[in-house]
Amino acid sequence: MPRLGSRGKPDESKATILQAAIREFAREGLAGARIDTISHAAKVNKALLYYYYIDKDTLYGATLDYVFKMRTDRLMKVLREDVPPGEKILRYVGAFYDYLVEFPYHRDMIQREVLVLERKSQMKRVILRYVKPTYQELLKVVEEGIAAGIFRPVDPAQFIPMMGALVMQYFGNAPLMKLISKEDPMKPDKLAARRAALLDFIAAALFEHTGVER
Repeated sequence: MPRLGSRGKPDESKATILQAAIREFAREGLAGARIDTISHAAKVNKALLYYYYIDKDTLYGATLDYVFKMRTDRLMKVLREDVPPGEKILRYVGAFYDYLVEFPYHRDMIQREVLVLERKSQMKRVILRYVKPTYQELLKVVEEGIAAGIFRPVDPAQFIPMMGALVMQYFGNAPLMKLISKEDPMKPDKLAARRAALLDFIAAALFEHTGVER
């Protein structure tokens, strides 16, 4: 029976390496991440890691593809549902938020890397491959909702990035809010309250009429 950490189980070994790498890149970024730490966490030797990923940049690129593909697959599934634009937008926001709650290392890696986007050619590649199609699909939904009189005549180029920032902002501010309020914003009840408030805020900002189910 081939053991994990040998070339006899490539899919399992590569998956384990990727998960360890995501955690390390989320904590330290590309510059600070150490291959020794990743190989130790994945319980594989460095020779095997380099067999699958020839250097740290290649491994970094693979983790970006993994994280953004998973996120995009989830969100595009929602955006392609056959439901009215208002319901679709709220489902999208909820799915995006739920993804960030479920995968904190993905969330932290994305937040860290977007801040230095201009210096990361791999990040640019991933943005164009995964994020741009999601944005274009969102653009269609917002424009359809405006045309149908469901949404106010907002500028989609302004509203869509602001909507995404609202989803992400809570997690970036969590340490600050914990210090100020003395309560943990990441507790399940706080996360649920934030989700409800987020959907309510988006609906109030975007919808022409009230009474849309959340």
